[in-house]
Amino acid sequence: MKNILLAASVALAVCIATSGYAHHSAAGVDRTKTVTVAGTVKSFKWGNPHSWLEVDVPNGKGGSDIWNFEMNPPAYLVRNGWKSTSVKAGDQIKVVGRPFQNGAPGGIFVSVTLPNGQVLGSGQQPSALTAP
Repeated sequence: MKNILLAASVALAVCIATSGYAHHSAAGVDRTKTVTVAGTVKSFKWGNPHSWLEVDVPNGKGGSDIWNFEMNPPAYLVRNGWKSTSVKAGDQIKVVGRPFQNGAPGGIFVSVTLPNGQVLGSGQQPSALTAP
């Protein structure tokens, strides 16, 4: 009986440690700054564990860059008025986000202004979006 209890405890500890290790942090995001970009939705992935928004943004050099914004899962977004159909490829939108520290185009999404002027947020508490 002792061996079964010990084996079960070890298995539980491994499962907890694995799930904790698997989730990433937002250490690569500068939460003290915001960036605002306007462009065309390339794709919108509504899913878990995170939704994603890809936006084709003119870069001022005659071309464009793809900006990737990590978003909350649908359960959080729905609380802020989002639907899986809120944005679609081809929509002209404005995105506010917390930029990546390495300067890559993208970051953590804060809000989106839709073509009709409606602003949809992240579904997070405001304290989660500001600097610690």
